[in-house]
Amino acid sequence: MRLEPDAEQALVFVVALCNTDPSASRSGTDELATVDHLRALLGRYPFTGRIDHDEEELQDVRRTRALLRQVWSLGRDDAAEAVNKMLRDAKALPHLVRHDSQDWHVHATEPSSPLAERIRVDAALGLLDVIQMNEMDRLRICAADDCAGLVLDLSRNGLKRFCSVRCGNRMNMIAFRERRADRE
Repeated sequence: MRLEPDAEQALVFVVALCNTDPSASRSGTDELATVDHLRALLGRYPFTGRIDHDEEELQDVRRTRALLRQVWSLGRDDAAEAVNKMLRDAKALPHLVRHDSQDWHVHATEPSSPLAERIRVDAALGLLDVIQMNEMDRLRICAADDCAGLVLDLSRNGLKRFCSVRCGNRMNMIAFRERRADRE
């Protein structure tokens, strides 16, 4: 699947954000429990515009994480409705901007809008491409038994099953041990 660069970047961030949830995180804890956790995440995926670095913003981003985790698993029509609602609620108005070292790209909110709103709108814009391309099956939940991590499958063959190499290796080791036990 080939997404527009902005859409791909937005969805890669959605995966990173949603995989901070305790059901999906490496540590098994909420990796978005504090303002410092949010600051660290934004250090890896920078957002321009307003960032308050306070508890209210953290709680709003955590609510956004829960919403995006739900949307990830919806069917195409329901996802389209959810995306439309996110855009409507933000009164999104797509426009081209160029700032910092970035060339022209789409923003649909003002830089002064709350961070969580900008995250939701960026995610909605990324999901637009997936929905239009009829590729919702590329948005998955990790196939590992004990993981609820999100998977964005951008591979050519569309066969990515695990959220991380760690989950894939663990499941392969379990399957190997089961095969070996069956032979014995």
